[in-house]
Amino acid sequence: MTSSTEAKVTEPPGGPGEPDETTVDVPKDIAELVGRSPGQLMWRRFKRDRTGVIAAYVVIFFFAIAILAPVIAKLYGKNPYTLYGEDNPDLLNEFGYPVAPNGGMSSHFWFGIEPQLGRDVFTQLLYGIRTSLGIAVAVTISVTITAILLGIAGGYLGGKADYFIGRVSDLLMAFPSQLFFVAFMPVVVSIFVSPADATPTYLRVVALIMVQWFLGWMGLARLLRGQVLTLREREFIEAARVTGASPWRIIRHELLPNLVTPILVQSTLMLPGFVTAEAGLSFLGVGLIEPTPDWGRMFATGGAIYQNDLTYMFFPGIAMVVFIVAFNLLGDSVRDAFDPKTAR
Repeated sequence: MTSSTEAKVTEPPGGPGEPDETTVDVPKDIAELVGRSPGQLMWRRFKRDRTGVIAAYVVIFFFAIAILAPVIAKLYGKNPYTLYGEDNPDLLNEFGYPVAPNGGMSSHFWFGIEPQLGRDVFTQLLYGIRTSLGIAVAVTISVTITAILLGIAGGYLGGKADYFIGRVSDLLMAFPSQLFFVAFMPVVVSIFVSPADATPTYLRVVALIMVQWFLGWMGLARLLRGQVLTLREREFIEAARVTGASPWRIIRHELLPNLVTPILVQSTLMLPGFVTAEAGLSFLGVGLIEPTPDWGRMFATGGAIYQNDLTYMFFPGIAMVVFIVAFNLLGDSVRDAFDPKTAR
């Protein structure tokens, strides 16, 4: 039975008899919603979604690991670059595989050691998460900013600006993105560094961000354009025009606040996709290379030695699956919190 709260209602003057106080039943959930902003209502709906809250904690945990990786590694007493297998020949056998069972896991090497080189798997994974998440966050931010600028400009200005942005978007969406990433990563790197020279790690990171950004902004831009085309004919936009507000002021104060929901939801759903794209490029050998710790490079190593040491793939594989699933569930929960009518 729905709980209720009592509210006093006074009979207006001029009615029959003396005015007195009567009570009416007001549903408690309605009374609680009075005076709450849309952001507060969204936050209340999100907190009620247990799956979304758990996913948020998991995502925060991964980001905390990425940020605190150097601190954790220092407390752990190891780093991802030292070749412990060469320093201690007893760790690897004559074939280069860990002597101890389960990939060399012990109190000294919590997740074991890497075959052939003998590096610590735990710190490799810590810094690999840090690298992959850092690149994915940079790509997501650059893609979102580009999509906001071009999507809103095309939808609000219309005319030639909308036509030009739309045709560029259509052309780029015709490219097969994964094939483009693989084919153009070496091209982008070779523009700045001679093939005979070693490519600096920072340049590979910049190239990864640029290549993914180049073919990553169109979907969100088209979504925002469609939203703006609907909003620009609304009464509050017409009222702003009548008062003499400039287009820039209308965009900042009238359009952008109404576009927060699709921007936040789509950004949340895009980030795990960029994580897997970056890992895939490193797995194929066109992303980050030795000795930079990276999720994709760990998968490449695990794929080469899994028949003799399956344990090495266990921890990076589980970490990747947990992160992707948690982030996708978080995106769904955020979308449902903003729009409760959306069915998951």
